[in-house]
Amino acid sequence: MKALTGSGVALITPFNEDDTLDIQSLDKLIEYQISGGIDYIVALGTTGETATLNKKEKQEIFKIIAEKVNGRIPLIAGIGGNNTKEILEELDYFDLSGYSAILSVSPYYNRPTQEGLFQHYKAIAESSPLPIILYNVPGRTGSNIQPETTIRLANTFKNIIGIKEASGNFHQYTIIMRDKPSNFFLISGDDALLLPMAAVGASGVISVLANAFPTYVSRLASLCNENNFEEARKIHIMLSKIIDLCFIEGNPAGIKAILKQLDICGDKTRLPLTSVSDETRSIIIRELKNL
Repeated sequence: MKALTGSGVALITPFNEDDTLDIQSLDKLIEYQISGGIDYIVALGTTGETATLNKKEKQEIFKIIAEKVNGRIPLIAGIGGNNTKEILEELDYFDLSGYSAILSVSPYYNRPTQEGLFQHYKAIAESSPLPIILYNVPGRTGSNIQPETTIRLANTFKNIIGIKEASGNFHQYTIIMRDKPSNFFLISGDDALLLPMAAVGASGVISVLANAFPTYVSRLASLCNENNFEEARKIHIMLSKIIDLCFIEGNPAGIKAILKQLDICGDKTRLPLTSVSDETRSIIIRELKNL
């Protein structure tokens, strides 16, 4: 699946000040991504504040994004959680017309064993109408998909086609690259690690920063895939400070603050998340001027 090569954006969900969905800003953001050269869009990943959306809102967002994109670039639907049965129900409930694959975060809080993780994804693989991308982010979930489990899943289920890796463990990335099937994708889940992960063999990135800078992220991913690391390094270093600012007070508060300064959408988040502090906002403004 060529869609997993290059730059994907983990799209934010814009909100109005009254906490309702900001559809106008969502339309604007989608067009900004496509015109900026992003390769594919991930709808309702962690960055989309999916945990605070109800099922009706999720379906509305899936539909709006599919209609707005209208086949111009591939779409991936974020459908995951810590209740396996509920995920299977959502796979049956959601209209995923226009989507190419599903990104499914590993169960959080429950902290399952490796066998539990395998059985969780086995159930999803046997029910999903679309190919599946695993998502490993131990800092959020409290458990790590060990590389042996990733390889076991990749070898057992042909519709498990890749993993978004955000463990920060390069030995783990190396094991995956060494042992994976040839058509299985390793995707960076960290903006700051796209370049070094690409050196190991990652096919690209699912990026938070791309919400604000799709052109830079797309160019960086392309250079990495061309093995032009000398030019890629220049963009990597240039973006390093703004990447840090994306996460200094949590995601997506940082990227939403940046998007507000770029006049793309507001910075409203849903509780329990809050907007960044005035101090961080001032630093973001200064760094944007430098860029």
